[in-house]
Amino acid sequence: MAAKRLGQFTVQLSSPRIVGAFTLMGPREGAGPLGRYFDAIVDDYMWGEIQPEKAERKYLEHAARRALERAGLRETDVDYFIAGDLLNQIVSSTYSARSLGVPHLGIFAACATSALGLGLAAMLVDGGFARRVLVATASHYQAVERQYRYPIELNIQRKPTNQWTATGGAAAVVAAEGEGPRITQVTFGRVVDWGVKDANDMGSAMAPAAADTLLRHFSDTGTTPGDYDLILTGDLAKVGSKLFRVLAGRAGVTLGGKHMDGGASIYSPKQQPGAGASGAVCSAAAILGYVLKEMARGRYRKVLALPTGCLHSPTTWQQGESCPGVSHAIVLEGA
Repeated sequence: MAAKRLGQFTVQLSSPRIVGAFTLMGPREGAGPLGRYFDAIVDDYMWGEIQPEKAERKYLEHAARRALERAGLRETDVDYFIAGDLLNQIVSSTYSARSLGVPHLGIFAACATSALGLGLAAMLVDGGFARRVLVATASHYQAVERQYRYPIELNIQRKPTNQWTATGGAAAVVAAEGEGPRITQVTFGRVVDWGVKDANDMGSAMAPAAADTLLRHFSDTGTTPGDYDLILTGDLAKVGSKLFRVLAGRAGVTLGGKHMDGGASIYSPKQQPGAGASGAVCSAAAILGYVLKEMARGRYRKVLALPTGCLHSPTTWQQGESCPGVSHAIVLEGA
């Protein structure tokens, strides 16, 4: 067991691969800079549903089934379905699991859910506890906004630090055998809270957690930014990305041109997204869409992905609590 541990927070893996993936995004996301990397674009946010929550579920379940198809598998070929989302009681994941009929491990790490799911799936496969694991997440602008902030019908003035919740679903199959990039290391992060109480500034709340996980990963593995072709944070967007780079710099880590943030990349300035994108699908789409396709092209050989999550709830925020953050990291290496 000790041989699989690197330092205090990181595990070393040998066998897990992402053997199939699918990203399914909404029209606004499809029109953005990363749109060409997504596998399918739905031209109607509601996708024929009368409620955004049902539409979010549809995005998640469809992405999961298409990921299975990409891997040449059926539902009965996977051992677990690991999924999470941002809605109360992770209902999008739960109802999708009801339809898929696969043993369900429901998870929540806010917008870091994709890394948590992929990391847990990789450990299950590497440990011999599963042959294949299906991982999925989703978010929907209208559903998340009215749960965490305000119903969009109220047309509340948005702040410059606000992020736009990305709409879509993303899924991947992690297996011990097959073709695809390997998940070689996982660093699960701590919950870090620097006292930010503004739920409209999640980037500032999450940046300290991203920096903490980054530094702990480097300490555990003995690596530096020079060992990676890309360091991808999840959805810090413009405000959080700037703070993240400042915090890393104060610790003596210069990221240079290696750093990219999914939240700052999904939308263009012309789309007026405020500080950028957020949502559980934000980092998932950046990893399973952009990163995997650029790895297949040979542009990236080794990528460190650090999705971030803001762990507040509407109740705690309204009661005056601060917004804790978390960041989980996975290392992807070319097949």
